[in-house]
Amino acid sequence: MTWRTHSCVRRRHSCRRSAFHPRTGVEKSLDTAPKSACATGNRRGRRGSALLAVLWLSAALAAIGFSLATTIHGETERTSTALDGLRSYYLAAAGIDRAAVEVLWGIQNPAASTIPQGATQVTYHFASGDVRVEFIPEAAKLNVNRASLEDLTRLGMALGLDEAQADALAHSIDQARTGAAGPPDLTQGPSFPPSAASLQEIEELLSVPGVTPELFYGTYGPQQDAAGGMHLTRRPGLVDCLSVYGRGSQVDVNTASPAVLAAVGMNPGAIAAVVARRSAGPILQEQLGDVTAMAGEAAGRLRVGGHSIVTMRATARLRLDDGHFSDLRRTVAAMVKYMPPGYDAPIHILRWYDTAWSD
Repeated sequence: MTWRTHSCVRRRHSCRRSAFHPRTGVEKSLDTAPKSACATGNRRGRRGSALLAVLWLSAALAAIGFSLATTIHGETERTSTALDGLRSYYLAAAGIDRAAVEVLWGIQNPAASTIPQGATQVTYHFASGDVRVEFIPEAAKLNVNRASLEDLTRLGMALGLDEAQADALAHSIDQARTGAAGPPDLTQGPSFPPSAASLQEIEELLSVPGVTPELFYGTYGPQQDAAGGMHLTRRPGLVDCLSVYGRGSQVDVNTASPAVLAAVGMNPGAIAAVVARRSAGPILQEQLGDVTAMAGEAAGRLRVGGHSIVTMRATARLRLDDGHFSDLRRTVAAMVKYMPPGYDAPIHILRWYDTAWSD
């Protein structure tokens, strides 16, 4: 009897060996093991593919989870910062409201004033944080519509311009406030003509030829300290020295910046002495004579007080749950005018600044 051997006949994805007899048609299996090696290999391959798919799926889910966690963390931080900023805004606004009322109380009841005479700033301690309120009277600035060309020239030099540039700036401001500028020069300034009237807002100086944002708002520059090192210090701008308010040519000796003191004619030595004097405490009316004695030709340009219009600049810092202060600061400002008796309201808010700058 002759048997024909068939090796590895696949049926229904299985692998086995068999022998076939041509006469009888009988086929018998030659495999002795219950499970073939081919079937075992296929099952192992399927298991490896499933494991690889699970690993890739796990990696994808981990990446999605990490991205989602990062996004949620970032949104939470941004929301927390925005919330702290909003709380700081209302805290600073509350500081301005309180300072405005206390200044009014001091005007009406000088003997019971809660703010010391001549004070340039005050700090309020609230349950949610601290607020530092600075007082910047318009009497500490020169009236841009009435200042002389000489004053404006000296002011420009005090702000870092050379004599020629300061003189050109003074004449440009004079032309803008009188309307005598003539045809506009397209190479040096705006293309629209002046209004031929006095300046109504101090920001109108930005349209004057030669006035850059750095000159108007101020900038930072290197300065040598007592130890010989260099550090950045703020240089004031025209907005800190000029105002559209004010009647006379005198400036408040307690709050006028060194640049304004130089503009009214004080020499550097006298300016340094005044700054050192008022750093120890406000200069009172009875002490003004000692200051004017060293002011030279600027003696008649100094005064004490005249704070009917004051810019109050409040900087707020929130108090955290652990008692420390937040790194976030928010500064707002308001220009407040105190009206004489007989008006419907003793306080008028002339301007409000949602965002202001402070040291």
